[in-house]
Amino acid sequence: MVQKNAIKLFEEKKIRTVWDDETEEWYFSIIDVIEVLTETDRPRKYWNDLKSKLIKEGSELSEKIGQLKMPALDGKMRLTDAMNTQQMFRLIQSIPSPKAEPFKLWMAQVAKERLDQLQDPELSIEQAMTDYKRHGYSDNWINQRLKSIEIRKELTDEWKKHGLREGVQFATLTDIIYQTWAGKTAKEYKKFKGLKKENLRDNMTNKELVLNMLAELSTKEISEVNNPEDFDDHIDIARQGGNIAKHARLELEQKTGKKVISPLNAKSVLQIEKKEKSK
Repeated sequence: MVQKNAIKLFEEKKIRTVWDDETEEWYFSIIDVIEVLTETDRPRKYWNDLKSKLIKEGSELSEKIGQLKMPALDGKMRLTDAMNTQQMFRLIQSIPSPKAEPFKLWMAQVAKERLDQLQDPELSIEQAMTDYKRHGYSDNWINQRLKSIEIRKELTDEWKKHGLREGVQFATLTDIIYQTWAGKTAKEYKKFKGLKKENLRDNMTNKELVLNMLAELSTKEISEVNNPEDFDDHIDIARQGGNIAKHARLELEQKTGKKVISPLNAKSVLQIEKKEKSK
């Protein structure tokens, strides 16, 4: 299962979800759904009682309760009881709530939007723009970020074409690119910015995004020309691509006298912009 975690909002309430690329289905956190429908401050106890009842009744739903890793309150990924849309529809029938029908309509809309996006990539871009705007990012930064997503996908498509595996191999090459142009691995870079589980690219400044795009674009272009045969070849090409961005960074720093690699993250940048607008 290739999973993508996301936070969806129903009436301003957060619902943790996971998208499964293989089955093309959303999975919803049962605890979050129960909290929204019942408005109880003890949704976990409510679910434990309901789960015991379903098991005693021999309900088919009790056999389909799965667990997926989702972000917990402490920021760590923890196993959480989850169900897909169809299973959740059936579970909701066991929960008396005036919000049951509106919530079913909301789930159906969430599922439809994702399937529409798979058919039309432009919808995914529009959704990303909406999400970034909601978090307060500037239009200029959003344009850069969306371009960086496109370039990243072109690079990963090139890696996939050569049979590289998502996970360890992608992460290794990405680390080499970061280390080469920025002087930091992804982990070191996130620590420098005061990040934990947050996405590193979502917390880059415009200059950092541009140089990272240059590194990844260069890596992809060099790979296409050289047609690497093994993983060692890909490592060498990742260094070459990173070096192009490194030289650009060093020259820019020399010309401006300013460091490119910044400890600023999205939260601090948005706070600065907010203060400047209020002046």
